Amino acid sequence: MKSFTLPGTDITAPNIVLGLMRIAEKTDDEVRELVHTARDAGIDFVDHADVYGNPVLHGCERRFAEAMQLTPSERDAVTIQTKAGIVPDGPYFDFSYEHLIESVEGSLEALQTDRIDILLLHRPDALVEPDEVARAFDELHESGKVRAFGVSNHTPRQIELLKRSVRQPIVANQLQLSITHSPIIAQGVSSNMAGAEQSITLDGGGILDYCRLNDITVQAWSPFQAGFFDGVFLDAERFPELNAVIDRLAAKYDVPPIAIATAWITRHPAQMQVVLGTTTPQRVTDAAQGSDIPLTRAEWYELFRTAGHIVP
Repeated sequence: MKSFTLPGTDITAPNIVLGLMRIAEKTDDEVRELVHTARDAGIDFVDHADVYGNPVLHGCERRFAEAMQLTPSERDAVTIQTKAGIVPDGPYFDFSYEHLIESVEGSLEALQTDRIDILLLHRPDALVEPDEVARAFDELHESGKVRAFGVSNHTPRQIELLKRSVRQPIVANQLQLSITHSPIIAQGVSSNMAGAEQSITLDGGGILDYCRLNDITVQAWSPFQAGFFDGVFLDAERFPELNAVIDRLAAKYDVPPIAIATAWITRHPAQMQVVLGTTTPQRVTDAAQGSDIPLTRAEWYELFRTAGHIVP
């Protein structure tokens, strides 16, 4: 499992993350098996959010803590990331000082811990007031309740707006990315191609390059989804050419196909993290094998091209 020091922190992080948004109905044994399988694969970084487990706020955080019952040393060995900012009633977004503080306090209680390693702002709040975010971040950081901060699904300008007031480094930006859903990469490949939909900038101006320039780690969520929650591309009949290439490369590297889908993201020099959303232990084991597969440039671009993207 490849790991690196998360820029702007002293956290050593694997390039694959265990997302726990679907564990609300899992038993203690099922949660423990999932987490222990991830740990055996080298994944010691878990991703939560206050709204995971909706309609019960902090439901998945609480389920994780109740099942795992981490000792102090076990807690120290795991990086816990969570998110705040979505209000399911409505729904709407709330980056106010009061809401962020309340959310973190709720997460600390649910997770049975005294600190959050990384707190992300969960999707942009159109009514954001950066000074309020900064006030919350300062209080949470100075009290030791949050070690580091990031965002999710934010554009370069939205991050710049926050940075006018926020003093702490923005260390991560969680963005949707898979071989078939990759506008943050595809737009740059076809830049300046008139009439090509792929060349349209959807993120406010090169979010991937912006993150690389500013030492912000991109965390790829839904890494196996074909689009926006419309099914996975692996073994999907609508992607025959792509899956033929995946199967061929899986045989070459002697790994399951899902590992190749993982490797397509981890091979990118941006040093991104892949956020797994599965609750099937075997899929975690299989996906984790893609952590350090050395796909060649030709192989990476073949996967990109057969996924339907333009390579001029």
